[in-house]
Amino acid sequence: MGRVTSPSAPVATTGYPWPIESTRLANGLRVVVSEDRTSPVVCVNLWYDVGSRHEPAGQTGFAHLFEHLMFEGSQHVRKTEHMRLVQGNGGSLNATTNPDRTNYFETMPAEHLELALWLEADRMGGLVPALTQETLDNQREVVKNERRQRYDNVPYGDAWLRLLPLLYPQGHPYHHATIGSMEDLNAAGLDTFKAFHQQYYAPNNAVLTVTGDVAADEVFRLAEKYFGAIAAVTGIPAAPDGSLPIPATAPVRETVTAAVPAPRLYLSHRTYPFGTPGYDAITVLATVLGNGRGSRLYQRLADGKRIAQPDYIGSYGVDLAHAPAPLIITATAKDGVDVATLEAGLAEVVQSLADEPVTDDELNRAKALLTTAWWRGVATVGGRADLLGRYATQFGDPAAAGSRLPRWLAVTADDLVAAARETLSPESRVTLTYLPEESA
Repeated sequence: MGRVTSPSAPVATTGYPWPIESTRLANGLRVVVSEDRTSPVVCVNLWYDVGSRHEPAGQTGFAHLFEHLMFEGSQHVRKTEHMRLVQGNGGSLNATTNPDRTNYFETMPAEHLELALWLEADRMGGLVPALTQETLDNQREVVKNERRQRYDNVPYGDAWLRLLPLLYPQGHPYHHATIGSMEDLNAAGLDTFKAFHQQYYAPNNAVLTVTGDVAADEVFRLAEKYFGAIAAVTGIPAAPDGSLPIPATAPVRETVTAAVPAPRLYLSHRTYPFGTPGYDAITVLATVLGNGRGSRLYQRLADGKRIAQPDYIGSYGVDLAHAPAPLIITATAKDGVDVATLEAGLAEVVQSLADEPVTDDELNRAKALLTTAWWRGVATVGGRADLLGRYATQFGDPAAAGSRLPRWLAVTADDLVAAARETLSPESRVTLTYLPEESA
């Protein structure tokens, strides 16, 4: 594929108003550049098309573990030196993993663009020779501690770990969370981890996005200089098929008695894949239902019936692109309110989306909140780089990111009613209930 240039004019008046240029190296690496000269900073963001949905049986948690291992040294960069070089030159860095992808990113003063690209190229092509048993064992322990701190020892912390297998059947690519199984991580040897990296962390399975005070030609030149010699990998396995009916065909319930301060409910439904018109409607619907004091949940359960704690009520979609994505609705009972009363009230408000038309005020408020969130997200070079990397990786076109807000703004009240009626019925609901130990 040759170089592609998107017009410097906005995709739409509410779209992406910066130029986008892209190319593909001979080894398959896609390079996306969006120039913005307003401040002397750049973000380098590398998306790998590997997340927990790609992990075969017995290798759960591998993608997330590599999020840690990729900071532990590579062929020409000593352990912890990647972080020291970035931060010592005025930059910041991080990495994240989700079911669909892993990404690594640095925001740097513009004069250190070349350093950031060299660092990313060295760990793409040179991590395996530097990976030792000691490093692997150390980072396995780090992940175990992370699981304890984020999931196991926090009230309601394992809700996501419980919801996924309730929403997606055994063998489905979204059945397990990115943190993975500690048994799988402990059982795998060093060679197994090396093989996983060599299979997926390849130039032809990645998108390099650079945004900020840069010229596209300079980025393309440096990308060729540092990444061009890394060999493509043939036969990268596709993720398992994520096809499932929308919505689910039967209700599912689980009740957990744990050391939690109050009863809490999570209602969840499979909806539509991220990136589809249906999921655009779900995004607006979730905002109407549970975003802030003006939402239906807050107005009716916190202010109205006063059965839910106002600080622990809401709804949100999880942006998964390769299967019906979940909408999660949650509420925590006020003191003295039993969980059956809370569930009845919560179900009543959810049903109202199908039975009561969304008002103009509700729709306009939701769109205003989403507009604010959109512009807040793209206000930084890091936010823009991540957005373009996502659309290039998941949909093949970084410029399609400019359609996201216009599509939200095009959603109608009728679209919301149709989405609610199709996806939010009690017959397709997953209900996860937490009860305090003393109430068991």
